[in-house]
Amino acid sequence: MKKNLVASLFVFGLLTSLSSAMPPKGATITQEELVRNTQELFDAVAIGDQAPWKKYFAEDAMYFDEKGRNMDKAALVKDVAPLPKGYSGTIKIAKVQSHIESNIAILSYDLDETETIFGQDLTARYHATDTWMLRQGKWQIVAGQVLRYYEDPAQGKTDTAKLTEYIGTYELAPGTTMTVTVDGNHLYAQRGDRAKELLFPEAPDIFFRKGIEGRRLFHYADNGKVDTLIDRRNNEDVIWKKIK
Repeated sequence: MKKNLVASLFVFGLLTSLSSAMPPKGATITQEELVRNTQELFDAVAIGDQAPWKKYFAEDAMYFDEKGRNMDKAALVKDVAPLPKGYSGTIKIAKVQSHIESNIAILSYDLDETETIFGQDLTARYHATDTWMLRQGKWQIVAGQVLRYYEDPAQGKTDTAKLTEYIGTYELAPGTTMTVTVDGNHLYAQRGDRAKELLFPEAPDIFFRKGIEGRRLFHYADNGKVDTLIDRRNNEDVIWKKIK
């Protein structure tokens, strides 16, 4: 009888020890769960369903969006509103990467957006990174950031009659010059000894380089001749004066 009691107490102690060693409910999370939760967030955007955003974001969360806004949870949730009449769209998660350990999980992913505005189809691509943290048995996002991938503008038609008007040497400062040349129906710019860059037309006197944010503009003086090349970056201008 005594041996059976000792054995029972031993087994009870072992089970209790194993039970206490087991992680509490919700203490672990997988990439698949994170993706499912995140997709639920973005499925709710078009219809303006704030519930998932209230559920998955911590009260002290920080969120930085592609427009440069720094929002707390209240501002973020308030920003989730239904699309206007005539608008529809979807946002799908792709190219997921994650790092998960202990009570921290980092999820990094692309967002492929499609939007239809009164029958006109648009697309956009973003990259987002969220930091999830386990607190009081709940996994929630404590910080998130979204960046938009740069896309080239639509290419316009080349006004070949005007290309020769851009030809010349432009100076930023003594010894720092850019040369603009024409080859056939193509316009090129070359800074110093660097390789020539092809300039693609966007609109009259406005050009862009493939895969590079910003514009190159040519300004005409009162005499009707080009006197300046403007290197416009994020709405700020670097001025190159034509010297020959």
